[in-house]
Amino acid sequence: MFYCCGITEKGKMPHNEDALLIGGEVLINGKTECTLGAPFIAAVSDGVSGENAGEIASQMCLELVRSIRVSSPEQLRESLMEVHRRLSGYSQIDPISHNMQTTLCGFAVTDAGRALVFNVGDSRLYRFRAGHIRQISRDQSLVQMLLDKGTITSEEKKDYVHRNIISPAFGNTKNDPVIDIDELEGGLEYGDILLLCSDGLSDFLSSYEIQEIMQLPKPLKKRLDMLAAAALIRGGNDNITAVACLYEHDSAAARLNE
Repeated sequence: MFYCCGITEKGKMPHNEDALLIGGEVLINGKTECTLGAPFIAAVSDGVSGENAGEIASQMCLELVRSIRVSSPEQLRESLMEVHRRLSGYSQIDPISHNMQTTLCGFAVTDAGRALVFNVGDSRLYRFRAGHIRQISRDQSLVQMLLDKGTITSEEKKDYVHRNIISPAFGNTKNDPVIDIDELEGGLEYGDILLLCSDGLSDFLSSYEIQEIMQLPKPLKKRLDMLAAAALIRGGNDNITAVACLYEHDSAAARLNE
């Protein structure tokens, strides 16, 4: 069983182009929590700035993703590519949404209890285990590519002028995205927390700062509130979305989070 909670808000922006998915629920504003058993999908989606209708792209993407039943990495990849094709097709016939694009980062728990992680763009998946956090996803961004090549340093990455440029995302009408799909390294252990977030959180808080808040002896939904508040204090000039799923033996942990 998993105790899951999520928050998505506009931050200091005029409207919210983020969305989140937990199980069958797509949320475009506010908070949610639930307890889920396998199979299910959790994900965050962030409409690409500089393109049209980001809020439509992110919500539509997750509404399509929530109907996917995952059986294998290959089947998941094809299902996600179909989501991309449908977004791209819609944006080509709707002038208001032309070339709308969105990131997508999440994980799917199969009937067999396998956790498959997937990512396109620069939203992120972390695993919090035994008091320590680790980034699982890899950013599909220009700054990550430059960092990998040694062109810039980790410090330079934070303030790089083109840090918001990402690889082709879902809905791109010219190029298909490259979907990263892997089985969760190290599997799942009871007590693990899988944390998803848009770059409205990860751009303002370092992994260490996220870890410090996740270590606090507070209900999980309260820790998400604190992460969002900390990002707002740091600037908050982006939408903020986070989803946390705690892998537990039974519903006891969920009751402790009430």
